[in-house]
Amino acid sequence: MNTSQTPSLFELRKTITFESAHRLPHLPSTHKCSRMHGHSFSATLVVRGPLDPHFGWVIDYAEMKKAFAPVIEELDHRTLNEIQGLENPTSEVIAQWIYLKIKSLLPSLHQIIIGETCTTECRYPVRD
Repeated sequence: MNTSQTPSLFELRKTITFESAHRLPHLPSTHKCSRMHGHSFSATLVVRGPLDPHFGWVIDYAEMKKAFAPVIEELDHRTLNEIQGLENPTSEVIAQWIYLKIKSLLPSLHQIIIGETCTTECRYPVRD
């Protein structure tokens, strides 16, 4: 294999799901999302980095899961509005909150993707 022609950067994704309830308190009472409701959320950690020549990977997926485990414990089967920093738990706020919580544990973390339904997603941060 000619490594001088192979890309040096890889992107890995690990998706974890959690069940949570929330309401969006800043919406008018007539908006359906102002009422308490639940979602089967998905959170995808996106890691970027070079290939470790010894292990043949960027990072062990188990390490990604381990870094995310305490955050999932805070979110799963909870009312998100009751968690500090998630008083207005939009997908955007959740994505940023998770990113800031685990960035120091996963220095190669590039992005968090939150799926609130099977047809919606939010990505944070977005870089050109």
